[in-house]
Amino acid sequence: MFGGFGPLVAGIIYFVISKISVSFILSGTEVFCAIISTYILAFLQAGATVFNQVENWSVMKSLFCHFSTIFVAYTSCYLLNSWIPFDYRVILVFIGIFIVVYFAVWSIVYFSIKATSKKLNMKL
Repeated sequence: MFGGFGPLVAGIIYFVISKISVSFILSGTEVFCAIISTYILAFLQAGATVFNQVENWSVMKSLFCHFSTIFVAYTSCYLLNSWIPFDYRVILVFIGIFIVVYFAVWSIVYFSIKATSKKLNMKL
């Protein structure tokens, strides 16, 4: 019934940019592709968490599979939607930012879960 906030956020961002920039114009196809892309990214992001739930996999194996899936999905989506230009310098900056943000978030989640598990184990 409810499809999520992705398309709503995309609509708000496009609206704000259209008010700030006089030359910002999107076709219906571009808006449609952006909405579909947000659903695909959300689906892949949620689906990729299954790699972290495979109990007989090492942390490195699940991390590699999760990172690879998310990286390919986001990079492809950003390039196909022209959210970043197909210029190697821009792509390299995107890759650098993506890696730093991904591993920062992953580290925070990992160490939070580890600390919580340690506290729960001490109570047992």
